[in-house]
Amino acid sequence: MSMVYTEDDRMLADTAEEFLSSKSPVAAQRALRDNKSVTGYDKLIWQQMSELGWTAITFPEELGGLAFSYKGLGAVFESMGKHLTASPMLSSVVLSGTVLQHLANQQQLTWLDGVINGEKRLALAIDEQARHNPSTISCTAVANTNGYILSGEKAIVIDGVSPDAWLVAAQYDNAVNLFVVPFSADVKVKATRLIDSRNYATLCFDNVQLPVDALLGQSVESCSSANALDFALDLGRLCLSCELLGAVKALFAMTIEYLKTREQFGVKIGTFQALQHRAARCFVELELAQSCVMSALSTADTDPENLALSVSLAKWKLSKVADLITSEAIQMHGGIAVTDELDIGLYLKRIRVAQMLLGDADFHQARYMTLKG
Repeated sequence: MSMVYTEDDRMLADTAEEFLSSKSPVAAQRALRDNKSVTGYDKLIWQQMSELGWTAITFPEELGGLAFSYKGLGAVFESMGKHLTASPMLSSVVLSGTVLQHLANQQQLTWLDGVINGEKRLALAIDEQARHNPSTISCTAVANTNGYILSGEKAIVIDGVSPDAWLVAAQYDNAVNLFVVPFSADVKVKATRLIDSRNYATLCFDNVQLPVDALLGQSVESCSSANALDFALDLGRLCLSCELLGAVKALFAMTIEYLKTREQFGVKIGTFQALQHRAARCFVELELAQSCVMSALSTADTDPENLALSVSLAKWKLSKVADLITSEAIQMHGGIAVTDELDIGLYLKRIRVAQMLLGDADFHQARYMTLKG
């Protein structure tokens, strides 16, 4: 198992860093927040990301993708975390795109084509409460002569405001299945503003009529809906871990720089041994967290059937390390850290939401123990 980036992965990482540092710095995310952007991201930047091929990174060539490694995708998400870049990469490409790749029939592949070329934006609707729990799906679908009737609610739908379509998890035929629900359907959408000021939605399906071809996986025998959904969620958790890694690294670097420049009692506070010890502990924990992420990315590339265990370890470890470093960053900066003058608050808010999305530390600790047996 390789725990380092290949030369191709590194080239992609360098390209992502160059692009995002110039086109999507933290100041751009601050502007999106201040302007109360409905979508939560810059559409022009998203178009440019698509033109760079990021929406096609891991999909096979026969589907129009680049057949690149998950490590390369992870490098992009790490850079996005470093710059707090908001985009539909997670919701549309990783979550929805992966589901479509494994379950879409020939007709439904038009949605995947749109995701890969960046022309369509989809959102996966799975959770029904604030806390992530994909094992409790109450939303239902019932077959009728015209297709299916969908009923229920979904909460914290990532990028769920005004996508081209939602992929909705619902109980049907004694199992969880996924349905394509176009934005034109009669769905009640309520924007949900979390502290990171990005795009989330609550969806209400009140006997929504769907066509016969809305059900995914009807003619796909190689993969069940449950397996495809589990794999997509694990890839999403892995990408969130990469984003967390980038954000926490950036926050730690800002804190170290502050220790080098801030003076107290006529000396740099970085010379205080107590602060040096605390910073050293943060560094060690951050290195351990990065190892967990790299291990999970390698597993995704070489042994995807056994991805769940390493992903839950990575998400748990990153969430714990994020708690440590955000706390230390605030403590070492002092009161100015919780003002809007510095970017620390922006990082803190995004980190807190990313920790919660697709399972918090408690969720993944319990899942890891269950998988370990």
